[in-house]
Amino acid sequence: MRYDALIVGAGPAGSVVARLLAQAGWQVALVERAAFPRRKVCGEFMSADSLPVLEACGVAQAFSAAAGPQITRIGIYAGDIILTAPGERAWGRALGREHLDLLLRDAAVAAGARLYQPMELVALQRDAAGFLCRLGGAEVAARTVIAACGSWNARGLFAVTTRMSAPSDLFAFKAHFTGGRLPPGLISLLAFPGGYGGLVQTDTGRASLSCCIRRDVLAAVRARHPGKAAEAVLTHIMATTRGAREALAGAVLEGGFLSTGPIHPGMRPLHKDGVFFTGNIAGEAHPIIAEGISMAMQASALLARLLIAHRGEDYARAWRRSFAPRIRAASLYAHLAMNDAARIAALGLLGAVPSLIALGARLSGKLASALAPSA
Repeated sequence: MRYDALIVGAGPAGSVVARLLAQAGWQVALVERAAFPRRKVCGEFMSADSLPVLEACGVAQAFSAAAGPQITRIGIYAGDIILTAPGERAWGRALGREHLDLLLRDAAVAAGARLYQPMELVALQRDAAGFLCRLGGAEVAARTVIAACGSWNARGLFAVTTRMSAPSDLFAFKAHFTGGRLPPGLISLLAFPGGYGGLVQTDTGRASLSCCIRRDVLAAVRARHPGKAAEAVLTHIMATTRGAREALAGAVLEGGFLSTGPIHPGMRPLHKDGVFFTGNIAGEAHPIIAEGISMAMQASALLARLLIAHRGEDYARAWRRSFAPRIRAASLYAHLAMNDAARIAALGLLGAVPSLIALGARLSGKLASALAPSA
């Protein structure tokens, strides 16, 4: 079987590009090694400016029906400080990856993409017409190959270049909680010693906590709080961050913690040896800006649009123009959050001028829309 495109990874990045190419008439193979549904280390928030991508994929209505409440306020929890940007705007919504991945994957299949799951691409060879691809025991051909398998899930064929371990390496954790007192409609940045994170209400009334912490700080935290790493990190956050303590008061952990790392935010090759890259494997912002899902989907929509127009050679330049500013802004915000002196200075400024919180969100790529008038 010969396809126009073989896409590796059926997460949001892979499924979006698969859906858009398939509905444009391309013969598409979508390869995913994990079984769905699955939980993922992910902040789950999706910016309002990703709504056009959902609409193009035909799932905007289904997403709205399944996602958590409209996020209308942005806040910061750091130490004893609780700040909220003035005014309310429609910033986006959150949906668990176990639901979002299924929604987008099934949309790609409904458009005609052929799904290979659970199956892994184990060999890739160039030929005169494109690529020969071995999927377990099967072999298929494809004119174009797109890697959308995530930076920390990439192995072998698409391995992301790694560096030596360092004290500043970041490890990521994620969990859901039921109950608690997180204000509805609020997404809040957590800035705590040695790390940062976010809290947002997602589907079915759950609160989603995602965070990153430096390797050296994690070691010190585990020395103070023996036991599992995730439990030690949660204890650290609760001990140092009043807003988190209040938001999760009385909350019950659902399903345990997930963890991954180290993660290495930054920009990577976008087109190499004939393979296009999209999603986190192409470029990854510090999760502090909660733009991971939005960037992945928007980048895949960009790639699909250029490929359909036979302008794949423009992808790298267009990607950098669209997403490099977010990655740079995220790096700055992460430095401010994790450096004690910088964090104190930034919080003093934000406390004096709270409207800068919303400005920072817009600089990170979030475009809010006006709230619909109540009936």
